[in-house]
Amino acid sequence: VQLQASGGGLVQTGGSLRLSCAASGSIADINAMGWHRQAPGKERELVAYISSGGNINYADSVEGRFTISRDYDKIGVYLQMDSLKPEDTAVYYCNVVAGSGIHYGELNYWGQGTLVTVSS
Repeated sequence: VQLQASGGGLVQTGGSLRLSCAASGSIADINAMGWHRQAPGKERELVAYISSGGNINYADSVEGRFTISRDYDKIGVYLQMDSLKPEDTAVYYCNVVAGSGIHYGELNYWGQGTLVTVSS
């Protein structure tokens, strides 16, 4: 199963983008779906995730500006990004964590990344 991310691009400060991520096949026992990002010269960081139970968490830096959602039928996860800032510039990766029982959280699927560039 592969994850395909899309929706990145170049936008001005204050603009919006919507990232999408879809799985090429089925994934059983999904624990959580989310987005990470990696800016040049920095480590990859968690942006937002949504658990199978619907709990949502955001990084402090994007709280109130980004909104994560998921499609339960299509195994898709989306990230609506508003009020974008230059510091949001990064490659964004979608992620699905899966596994049940003693294997909870062991399976990690990653998308190929989509570049978001916010100009000042």
